[in-house]
Amino acid sequence: MKSPASAEELRAAIRNIPDFPKPGIQFKDITPVLADPELFAASVDLLIDGFKPGQVDFVVGIDARGFIFAAAAALRLQAGFVPVRKKGKLPFETHEQSYQLEYGTATVAIHTDAVKPGSRVLLMDDLLATGGTAEAAALLLHKVGAKILEAAFLIELQDLKGRARVHQCPVRSLVVY
Repeated sequence: MKSPASAEELRAAIRNIPDFPKPGIQFKDITPVLADPELFAASVDLLIDGFKPGQVDFVVGIDARGFIFAAAAALRLQAGFVPVRKKGKLPFETHEQSYQLEYGTATVAIHTDAVKPGSRVLLMDDLLATGGTAEAAALLLHKVGAKILEAAFLIELQDLKGRARVHQCPVRSLVVY
């Protein structure tokens, strides 16, 4: 059996798409990682490294690609999965947190009954860029009384300084550009 993939193998599989979705953007395409069962499994294992079943109550995934990693991590950790979605996308009563974008604001939401006060939570997304969405999700979790053990990301774009905005908890990134 092949040994588990490393962060360097993940980096090699992530495709760079220049000028997508607009000129000047270097899009990091994770679909090759997701399409390879060994790389996908290794990415989840690396994102939760150091945590064991029973240590985490919920893995919270940020809309939308964060759902992929968070749901798989929740299964591995025998924990619940909770989505943080864009405002208006959840059908039940929600708590909301707004945050600044380059031009305007956005809002994320979580169901009011999704996470109980004192719950031990891992926050997860595919990409940490400017940190606005991750910061809003972390603030939302603090608002409901959760204890964020860590925020974990497959990719971090270091030059955008998003890590500084997610100061509410330790941050783990597997592949840093």
